[in-house]
Formats: sequence, structure tokens, C-alpha cells
Amino acid sequence: MLPQLTDERCDRLRDAFEAAGYHTDGVLELLGPQVHAALGRGEPEPARRATRDAGALGTLVRLFLLGDEEPASAVRAALAPLDVEEAVHAGLLQASGGMLRAALDVRPYGDEQGSWWVVSDLDSEARGGEVHPDHVLGVGQASISLARATIRRPVDTVLDLGTGCGVQALHASRHARRITATDVSERALALAAATFRLNKVDVELLRGEWFTPVSGRRYDQIVCNPPFVVGPPRVDYVYRDSGLTGDEASALVVRQMPSFLAEGGTAQLLASWLHVRGQDWAERVRSWLPSDIGVDAWFVQRDVADPALYVGTWLRDAGVDPRSPEGRKRAGAWLDWFEANDVEGVGFGFVTLRRTDVADGEVVCEDLRHAFDDPLGPEAAGWLDRVAWLRENGGVAGLLGARLVVPPSVVLEQVSGLGDEGWSPRVQRLHRVDGPGWQHEVDEVATALLAGCRGDLPLLDLLTLLAAAHQQPVDALVAAALPAVHGLVLHGMLVPVELAGEAAAVSGSEAAAR
Repeated sequence: MLPQLTDERCDRLRDAFEAAGYHTDGVLELLGPQVHAALGRGEPEPARRATRDAGALGTLVRLFLLGDEEPASAVRAALAPLDVEEAVHAGLLQASGGMLRAALDVRPYGDEQGSWWVVSDLDSEARGGEVHPDHVLGVGQASISLARATIRRPVDTVLDLGTGCGVQALHASRHARRITATDVSERALALAAATFRLNKVDVELLRGEWFTPVSGRRYDQIVCNPPFVVGPPRVDYVYRDSGLTGDEASALVVRQMPSFLAEGGTAQLLASWLHVRGQDWAERVRSWLPSDIGVDAWFVQRDVADPALYVGTWLRDAGVDPRSPEGRKRAGAWLDWFEANDVEGVGFGFVTLRRTDVADGEVVCEDLRHAFDDPLGPEAAGWLDRVAWLRENGGVAGLLGARLVVPPSVVLEQVSGLGDEGWSPRVQRLHRVDGPGWQHEVDEVATALLAGCRGDLPLLDLLTLLAAAHQQPVDALVAAALPAVHGLVLHGMLVPVELAGEAAAVSGSEAAAR
């Protein structure tokens, strides 16, 4: 049965939450940082102790965040003015004798601007077993990662493709005037509608597969957390399985997404791709891009899982014990498929796209498996800005007339090695200490060039002076330097003076996010 969380019921539920202080700040203040962190690790007992004498807020935390049974009298007091019997009828609560427990997951979730409530299904741990095929996932690591990787600039229209419980649409409400959210699951749309009603966020909801519900439309921005789990073509759980073979779900979204973007519009999604024996993963994902539309594309690989780890992780995610007869059966079929298709691993990461009127757009595939703390959204926006600047200024050749600066966040490091005569410098490395933490090895000539990039002389003048100082032909030095400089500009380690202010602003926003 679908939940019946009408506008009126959501209004009363919101009143109860606000009166009790059941929001991100209220919960954190009640629990404290250490207990809150323990709860995030799946350790509920410290939170039970912290909420014993916390009145209505303590009841709501135990009910919705810990999954405990609570006396009907306490729940009645905490949910007023929403009637308990009405909450049971709406599918929000389950009754058992004189006790009540949550039938849905309703939890505070927020950003730096404030708090929301997100309505989803109980996870496998709270349910005590396998989730249903139409399970609606709550706020998970994947949705948080996508939110942090999404560009946040004011736009008119946003499409949240495959909205689930509505997390990405909530974030979009901070910077978009109109939001459309789609999903193939009727249950997902019902829970997303409850999420939006609770938070008074106006979102157009449409049901259908992939882009079918928005056929003929164009958007300024699209975000998508698709059912990207790869493997044989089956649908065990709607939230993660597409029914398509292998990584075709991610390929389909990347291939079709640009045609639903307005000119200059951007799109970002989570995606998975197969690492097939004898094939470069970068060539695989590049082949997904449409050939009839100009696209700038940035593929960022954040992780690669071996097949055994991948299968075990996703079985447990759905509440299936890999050691059980059912778990062994599913794992065997899944691993057989990987083996039959020469799959050595599964890559996972972010894709940023921009529709452009240039036929041959910039396409970059990068491995970003090292640890970094910054959100990727500001970096994605900066990457697109730098691509646009390079295009407008004639690409690699246009760099010669550019006045470039090294941002303050870029440092030069010397890596030393221990030899027969003690420690000696081995490698000089340019390291960007903010954003993704890019690193580039540089030689003595490159180091001298970067030292001269202070924004007062064009690059060609600097290279001419450098060639004279090192007694090298200018043409040879230019030919060697331009590709390297191009790469440093893409990584924000050399910045045109026109963009230097924006780079500083991005660095500041990332520091604030940290």
C-alpha cells in the first residue's frame, strides 16, 4: 500500500517536528558530536541513553532514527497535532499492542543553509531483513556524494531524473526557479511527494522510464542518480537495477542526456562502468557520448571494485546475507556473468556534461581515487569555465597570448629519496592543496616558467626569455610547453588573470564547505 501523506497530514507532521526541534541542529544539539558520530557508525545505544529524558524530541529520535518501539502515549504527545491513529492509517507508523514504531524513515537532513526532512523506506537493518523490490532508498552515501559534486549556480529549470525520495531536488530548490522530478517507481514518487510537502518545496512530479516523461523538453541543469548497478539484465530492486545489461544504464543516460539540455546547460550524474580485460575504461565511457551533439565531458573515476567485493557489497546493501542459500545463488550467477564477459573490475564515479555548439567538445577522463575532502561541485564548475576560456581563446595556441598566474593554493614540493650519500631531491612536484588535490611533476625549466607566471607578461614572452636563459630554441620550448600548460590550466594550477578572482572564490567556498 502506498503511504497516504496528504498535504494536511504533512502540515501537521511539520508542526510537530518544529515544535519538538526535530531538525538537524536540534538532533545534533541533543546528541552531541560524539553520540551523533556513533549513530552514524550504526551504534544506537549511546543515542538511546542521550534521549532518555529529552521529551518529545527524544521520542522522535528513538522512533525515526533508532527504529525503536515507543509507548503510544509518548508518540501521541510527540506527534501532536497529527493524530496517532491517522498516522497509522497513512502508513507512517505501525501499531503493536500499546506500542508504536516507524513504518517509514523520516529524518532531518540539511546543508549549510538549513534543514529538511526526507521520507523514505526503512533500510534492511531497520526492517530486519531483505528490502522489498520497490524499496525507496533514503539519504545514502551515493546521494550525498552526488549532491556535493553538483554545480550550484542559479538556473531557471532543473530536472532530477530518477528522483527516488527527492534528495537532489531538495538541493536544487536552493538555486533553481522550477524543478521537475521523474521516477519509474510509483512508490518513489509517493514518498518524494511527501518529502516535498513536508518541506514546502514546489516540484513537478512525472512518472515514466528514463527521459520518456520529459520528451521534447530542455533543461538548464539535469542531475541523475540512476540505477547504476552493473551485471546481468535483471531487476531485483528498482532503486538500483535497470534491467539493462552490464553498464548500459549509465551509457544510456550519458548518451541521451545532452539532447535534453538547453544550449550551455549542464548535467551531472553518478555512473558505473565495466573494466573489461584488454579495454581502456576511458575509451569505453568516451564511446557513450552522442556523435550528433557537441558535448564537453568530464569523467572522474573515484573507485574501482573487484567483482567479488562488488557483488558482496550490493547483496548486503539489500539485506541479503551472502552466506545464505539465496545469497550464494545470486552471488554465483552474478560472478558467472562477470567471468563470461571478461570483467576485471567495476569503476564508479561522477560525470559532468555541458551541451555546446562546438562539434568537437573537450572530453577528459581522469582517475581521482586519492582521498580529498572538498566538494567536487565547485571544481566541476571551474573545470567548465576553464574549458570555455581555452576554447574562446583559441585552444592550445591561444595560450601564447595569455597572462597566467599560479593560484595561492598551488605549492611546489620536493620529494627526496635516501641514497648512499644521504637524502637527495628526486622529484619536484606541483601540488594543488585544495579541490581534488591534483599533482604534476615538473622539471627545472617548468619550475622557472611557473615562477614567472605572475599575470604581467604573456606566456610567449615568458617562454622567449626562458629559451634565451637556457639556450634553447624558442619554437622547441613552445612546442614542449604548450601541452603541459594546457593540462595545468584544466587542473586550475595555472589560471588566466581573467579567471583568477573566480578561482579564489571557489577556493574560499571549498574551505567554507570543509
